[in-house]
Amino acid sequence: MIVCFDLARNVDIHTKTTTKTKEKAIGGVTQGLLEEGDTVTWEATHFGIKQRLTAKVTHMEKPTLFVDIMVKGAFSSFTHTHQFIEEKGGTLMIDTFEYKSPFGSIGMIADKLFLEKYMTEFIISRAKEQKKELKRIAESAK
Repeated sequence: MIVCFDLARNVDIHTKTTTKTKEKAIGGVTQGLLEEGDTVTWEATHFGIKQRLTAKVTHMEKPTLFVDIMVKGAFSSFTHTHQFIEEKGGTLMIDTFEYKSPFGSIGMIADKLFLEKYMTEFIISRAKEQKKELKRIAESAK
């Protein structure tokens, strides 16, 4: 379980699992393992627009949980919880995203029209890509 936990908080690995949005770390911790209290600024392309989001790791319980929140970026709020559960000789990784759209009622309309669908598809796609890459790395480390 610790291998999966460490891979999930590894900035270098994160970059490898977000190729569709060309995500890269450009500020704060830009390589290696994130620890509680660390910040990282990510640059990525969404909707054809280059965007930046700075996240801070606010809580960590090694090797079962860590939480990062947006401290600067396009959303009103964004919380990402990473949970790890030992299961059937392996590790189950559960990612939970909670976000609030910006711009009040206009943002809520945008959320219903396209953002919620986009975020859901992005998270599912990223999870599949991440799962494949993390599994490959974890198994090759054994």
